[in-house]
Amino acid sequence: MLPTSSASSVFTRLRVVLVETSRAGNIGSVARAMKTMGFSDLVLVNPRFPGMLEHEEAVAFASGAQDVLANARIVTTMAEALDGCRFAAAVSARLREFSPPVWTPRQFATHLAAQADLPAALIFGNERFGLPNEVVENSNVLINIPANPAYSSLNLAQAAQVLVYECRTAAEAELPPSEVGFQGDAASVTQIDGMYAHLEEALVAIGFLDATNPRKLMPRLKRLFSRTQLETEEVNILRGIARQILKHAPRSEEPPAPV
Repeated sequence: MLPTSSASSVFTRLRVVLVETSRAGNIGSVARAMKTMGFSDLVLVNPRFPGMLEHEEAVAFASGAQDVLANARIVTTMAEALDGCRFAAAVSARLREFSPPVWTPRQFATHLAAQADLPAALIFGNERFGLPNEVVENSNVLINIPANPAYSSLNLAQAAQVLVYECRTAAEAELPPSEVGFQGDAASVTQIDGMYAHLEEALVAIGFLDATNPRKLMPRLKRLFSRTQLETEEVNILRGIARQILKHAPRSEEPPAPV
């Protein structure tokens, strides 16, 4: 039974994204974990084999959640997977040097429940290799599940179960509105990616960033901005600054045409 009123919107606002999954059985198990907690929006990014949603192992491990499999989508890019989402959370046991802020599952669930109009995605990586650094760096937060330091290994479905359980629990708590929240619409992943590209172009134009030897400037800037939870208007302001930099930046002299 789903909770009522605004809390129930959590169940339509959360998307589970599986990146380059290797085992059909794990996809089925994730679908089962989602359905037991009331969630249904499942997207696969470049699964290892074709036809994994219909694979007998996926169907068997789904164990009654075949409707979640039937409605799942397969895409080829993260941009497609996150289309429509304004908050992306990468789930990983491995911390990264240039990761966004690290949250627990409960922090994420509480944030999602408190933001009544925030479509969000939980991103899980390949069973063996996890998530690429680029996906983690471009996410709003990195979720790390507290576990035994001597043996912190969770399989894909177990990790998904922990996260969707916390989200359901937070939704059922019917939390009061947060005193500190978004004053405007949260910027989408696509909008923020466009801002980073625009800002990088401007920094190259004024010589602050060497395009041939960028070092770690852009990952550091992404980490900085990810802590701010950018709104659409803030992204537009930053792109306006980049536009003016490009407008007034000194242009390189064109070499004379050969005679």
